[in-house]
Amino acid sequence: CGSLLSLVHVVLILRLPFCGPREINHFFCQILSVLKLACADTRLNRVVMFATSVLIILGPFGLVLVSYTCILSAILRIQSGEGRRKAFSTCSSHLCVVGLFFGTAIVIYMAPKSRHPEEQQKILSLFYSLFNPML
Repeated sequence: CGSLLSLVHVVLILRLPFCGPREINHFFCQILSVLKLACADTRLNRVVMFATSVLIILGPFGLVLVSYTCILSAILRIQSGEGRRKAFSTCSSHLCVVGLFFGTAIVIYMAPKSRHPEEQQKILSLFYSLFNPML
């Protein structure tokens, strides 16, 4: 799935002409930064990126939310207060990392392009690619 998705994006980017500066203003070669260098209309690329983001990001995020709803209902059925506290403590750290991961991915790939300045995109990308794996 990842290879097929990458192939679609590569084919769509290869059809674009690039002019002007050939330097990407980002920490790594992110697709949104490459699209900013294109001289032609990138609307098709952005539509494909949004559509695939819906499937790739919101699908797993929905499954995680359903899973945590089931876990929450199981935790609330625990009779002992101490056991309930331990279970919440274990799940809360994982839920924070999941929220950071999916939250930044949604903001980066699904928000309109003019909504976030380039420096803010760099910081969000750091959260998505560096801080979450460290956590």
